Formats: sequence, structure tokens, C-alpha cells
Amino acid sequence: MPTRIIGHVKRVNGPVIIVCDITDAEMLELVRIGEQRLVGEVVKLFDGEATIQVYEDATGIKPGDNVYGSAMPLCVELGPGIIGSIYDGIQRPLERLEEASGTFIAKGLTFDGIDHKKLWHFIPCVKLGQPSFAGMIIGEVAESDTITHRVMIEPKMSDGVITKIAPEGDYNVEQVLAVVSQDKGVDKNVCMLQKWPIRNPRPVKNRLPFNAPLVTGLRVIDTLFPIAKGGTVAIPGGFGTGKTMTQHSIAQWCDADIIVYIGCGERGNEMTDVLREFPQLVDPKTGKSLMERTILIANTSNMPVSAREASIYTGITIAEYYRDMGYDVAIMADSTSRWAEALRELSGRMEEMPAEEGFPAYLATRIAEFYERAGLMETLSKKEGSVSVIGAVSPPGGDFSEPVTMHTKRFVRCFWGLDRALASARHYPAISWTESYSEYLDDVKSWWDEKSDGKWQQSRKEIMELLQKEVRLQQIVKLVGADALPDSQNFILEVCNLFKNSFLQQNAFDKIDRYCTVEKQIRMLSCILTYWHKGLESINKGVPLVKLKRLRVVQDIAKIKFAITNEDVIEIDKLQLKLERGIDKLGGIYED
Repeated sequence: MPTRIIGHVKRVNGPVIIVCDITDAEMLELVRIGEQRLVGEVVKLFDGEATIQVYEDATGIKPGDNVYGSAMPLCVELGPGIIGSIYDGIQRPLERLEEASGTFIAKGLTFDGIDHKKLWHFIPCVKLGQPSFAGMIIGEVAESDTITHRVMIEPKMSDGVITKIAPEGDYNVEQVLAVVSQDKGVDKNVCMLQKWPIRNPRPVKNRLPFNAPLVTGLRVIDTLFPIAKGGTVAIPGGFGTGKTMTQHSIAQWCDADIIVYIGCGERGNEMTDVLREFPQLVDPKTGKSLMERTILIANTSNMPVSAREASIYTGITIAEYYRDMGYDVAIMADSTSRWAEALRELSGRMEEMPAEEGFPAYLATRIAEFYERAGLMETLSKKEGSVSVIGAVSPPGGDFSEPVTMHTKRFVRCFWGLDRALASARHYPAISWTESYSEYLDDVKSWWDEKSDGKWQQSRKEIMELLQKEVRLQQIVKLVGADALPDSQNFILEVCNLFKNSFLQQNAFDKIDRYCTVEKQIRMLSCILTYWHKGLESINKGVPLVKLKRLRVVQDIAKIKFAITNEDVIEIDKLQLKLERGIDKLGGIYED
């Protein structure tokens, strides 16, 4: 607990406190305010005064109270024990807070981010006399049944030689596991516990080009608007359009190794559902609880606004730590709009000049800093790891032209715009195929080509063109009716309707449809495009559209997502062959 007095409270303005008589405070220093020792952070220094944002309720703080410095920035504790934990915005474990103070968090309570006394079984993987480097993995710990924790040398440590390594056995996070001898005879101890400032990105060796998609099992995302591993995406949408539901589905089914879910400023009852449901969700990879590879950060709308601002950085710092071990990590930030609102409130209380809609002038810079910490990296440990950021945006009234959404679009390369009309029609995921886009298509093309024999890009392009044509035709239909269109154009409406209902729409509660493998997606798309190609060919030869629509096999195609499992995708090929024969028979081409 800090005991060095660095100043005294001069003014209290909610979570923003002005401190006078500053002696040796540092920018972004972690401080404690008053005898309650509330957690705060120095955010501005000027002419003998400091501005501090407090991460707890500042009620009871008064002018003249002492402010205690720590000579260190706001950090998170990194080590085994993070997986499966539930934290608040500044990495205080909520379970321990509840044990100490009940339902409501008492002021001034502080607990370690991870248990310092718990023993972990350490298995070394280096030898005495071996050269060492920053980020080097010296051993492993089984953190959960699914995640192996790799104990690393701290990133700031210089190169040297390992002069001591602990034998296999049980150790707590503070015990010395290795000693590194550096230049000039300086010895540095290595233990499992690391501390890292949340506002500083952890260093890497190289940023790598994207080469594979983050497979989510949602067809509208994987096939039409894919995100690369290490990529960034925004999910904007008004209230009730399914932002949280989409993130929950991705968290459960995506092929990331570790999930970091940040509930930033969300409603308390919504966050309660997350805290109750996640431990009960079954990880489809292992059959065990999803919490064995998940970290939850809960910072609800009734918690201190400053902690909401810090929660985003806490989450991404933890994600970077596991990325450095060589894992693929996916962050669900729900929602960045609440984070931006926290920035706006704090900026207003600090009397800074407001910009558009009252947000601070540095809003774009903060959003950029957050999303730029994502990426596919070659880590200091010479492994390949990634951090993918999936950020929900909650624009007021569903207005995508508001500042947070517009600035976010500048810094992400993928955009899944949620449509209220689709959500009202119970079409989920309610991702609009007219407003959404992905700039990762070229990055993941070679990966998809291997899976689809080089057909994915052309098939995707063709179905997107049909969807664009359907939008224009729907405008004509509203004016003159569908009967005024020729069969060839009505067939476009028919195919797009089939594609939207049987491919883009997905039922999260159906055991078969809730997750769709890449192989099944490719075959389903191929089957629908075959219907388009062969059907148009028949129409051009004079076959009435009504006969095509009456084919029983067309109804079977509409039921593929429910009727054919991911393991039986060969049945889709049989259905496609049956479709081809049925259409050929209508045109008098195929004879039994």
C-alpha cells in the first residue's frame, strides 16, 4: 500500500480530483486518495497541480485529504490463474470482492489480480547455461484442462545466460524459477508473476501479414464478410439488434484459443446473464466449460465511469500476454460506445474543449490506439500469436453517422452493420449484406481457395451481385408488383429469398444450425448457385418459373441447415446432383 504523500486534495468533481502541493508525482502514476485509499491515476500535471481520475466512488473525499503515490503506473498482474476469472475494470477479482463486502463493492478494497499463494506444477523447458532473451519461454504450467500456461522471461529483460533453473515441482507465482545473469554481473530473477502497464502495448518481434480467417461458424460472416485472425471488426447496431448475441455466439464457436469478454458499461442485468451463462456453456472443442479458456471483465453502467475507461485496456493487455505465449486470442468489447461515453464524461469534468457531439478531440486517437493493438504477430518467444478485436458499437438511435461509429470505421477493416428491419423480422444474425463489408478478402483468399478448390471468391462475388440486383428489383416490385417482372428477374428474387432464409439466417438454438463448418458452407453455397445457373438456363429455354419452384428438391435445399449435420456434408453433394437432374428433366434434357 503506497505511503508516500505526493499532494493534497484541492477540488472534487465526481470521479475527477484536482490535487495541489504536488511534489514528485508522475504522469499516469497509480495513486491512492484519502484514508479510504481509493484507487486513482494521474492524467494531467500542470503548474504544481495534478488531475486524477478515480476508479471508485469518490463520495466522502474532501479538500485537504492526503494523496499517496506508488511510483508506478496502473498495471495488471499477469500469470497463471487469470483463465476462468471474473474481474472488474481494474482487475480486481469480483468473487473476492463479494466475499469481502457482499453485493455492493466497498470503497478502498484491493485484492491481487491473481492468487499469490496458490501452487502451480511447473515443468522447466530450458537448461543451465542456455542463452536467454526477452520473452523466452522457460517452462510450462497447466492453467486449466485446455490451456497450458507458458512461463516467460519479462519483455523488458536484457539478454543473458540462465544460471539457475528450478526443478519440476509445485511453486507459487512469486517464487524464483530461474536466474538470468546479464552483462556486468547483474542477476535477474524470473518468476511466474509479471506486471505490465495497461496503457502500453506489449512488445513483439514482427507484425505478420494476415493468412487465415477467424472461423466463427456463422455463415454470413465466414462466407460473405470474413475477419482474419488478428483482425479488427466493428458491430454497430441499435438497441435489440443482436450485438451481444452475435458476440456470444462468436465467443463460443470461433476457433480462437482464448476469449477475453469485456462488458464495458453494459446494463447490469445483461452482464449478469453473461456471468451466469458463460460458466454453463460447453466448449465445443473439448466438451468442458467454456470458462476454461475465457476471461470475463465486468464493468456495468452503474460502476464508476473511470473504471469503464480503463477496462478496455485491462482486457487487451491480458490478451496480449496470452498472445505472447503463441495463442490466438479473441476480444469481445461490448461496447466501445460506452467506453467513448466515459471518455466524454471525464473530458467534460476536466473542462477540456469538446469536439463533435461533446466527445473529446482525442476520441479518434484513443480508438485508433485500442484497435492498433490487435494483429497477427511474431512474438518475442519466436512463436506466432494473434489478438482479434470484435468491438460492438451502440450508436444512439441506430445512427451510423455518429462520431464513435464513423471513427471506428476508419480504423477497422471489417464492418458488420446490424439492421433493425432484419432483427424485427427475427432474421439472425441481423447483419446487413448491403451495409457490411470486409477488407480481408484478399488476405484469406488462399486459405479459402484450399478449402473450396479455388471457387470461393468467384462464388461469393456472384451471390453478392445477385443480392445487389435483388435490392434494385425489390424497389421496382414495390411500384408495379412482382407480376410485372419477367420470369428471369422473378427468379433472381426467388434465389435470393432462398439464400437469405436457408443460408444467411441461422438458428442459435438449433443443435445442427448453431454452428456451420467451412465445408458445409461451401457446399450449401454451391448448391444454391447451381439452382441459379441451371434454373436460369431452363427459364431461357422456356420452362416456366412456377415449375422450378414446385421441385421438391428445392424445398430440401431450404432445409439443409437443419437436416444435414456438419459430419454428413456429402449428402449435400447428392442433393445438388438430384437438383441438376430435376431441372434438366423439366427442360427435356435429362431422361430417366
